[in-house]
Amino acid sequence: MTVLYLEDFAPGQVYRSGTVMVDAASIKRYAAEYDPQAFHLDEAAADKSFFQGLAASGWHTASLTMRLLVDSELAPAGGIIGAGLDEFRWPRPVRPGDSLRVESEVLEVRPSKSRPQQGLVKIRVTTLNQHGEPVLIMVPNLVVPRRP
Repeated sequence: MTVLYLEDFAPGQVYRSGTVMVDAASIKRYAAEYDPQAFHLDEAAADKSFFQGLAASGWHTASLTMRLLVDSELAPAGGIIGAGLDEFRWPRPVRPGDSLRVESEVLEVRPSKSRPQQGLVKIRVTTLNQHGEPVLIMVPNLVVPRRP
């Protein structure tokens, strides 16, 4: 995989990931550890909830998104280092049987005025299910070094 420096990024570039399957066991395992709410742990309770069925924690979706990003074509020198988010939302739940993938589009590239050895790359990260429907959208600003 090619390591990318600030100078390698330009608005409009799109980077893609592989896929990950989500099953009921992984939804429940994550929820039991980090978000133990009934609609993430129990099908019967989930059926009666806002979600009307078992749904992954949004934080589980975010964790899967991070894994997909790290394994994707997006490979900034020094790693994926966030300097904050401009946007973060979950437009629909992740369900057992969903296959997720990530697309990252470069929105803006800015050299740092105070740290000339680096800059910021603003990207829109969209996690999509097998139907091409977004399940997570975020706009992080990544710290990316300039070419030495």
